[in-house]
Amino acid sequence: MYVCSCFGVTDSQVRAHQEAGACTPRQIASVSKAGTDCGSCVRRIQGLLGRGGCPRRQTESTAEQTAPASAPASMPAAEPASVPSAPSVAEAA
Repeated sequence: MYVCSCFGVTDSQVRAHQEAGACTPRQIASVSKAGTDCGSCVRRIQGLLGRGGCPRRQTESTAEQTAPASAPASMPAAEPASVPSAPSVAEAA
């Protein structure tokens, strides 16, 4: 069945693009042009893709919730390890 009559895109083509990794109407449009002319098929494409197909973008509030806690200010900073220096050219001769 045709989903986009402007560009002749079928539901099976939309599903094939979805299986290849496209999960938003915008991604479908970039690979097939469906939804870029009159726009009447965008809702049908959304319906075919369903909900939950794409991983959700992380917002600031969810990033703060999942970020590891920083070290407390009362903990002393770690001392940098000392590295022996290489002998100079004069010492090597």
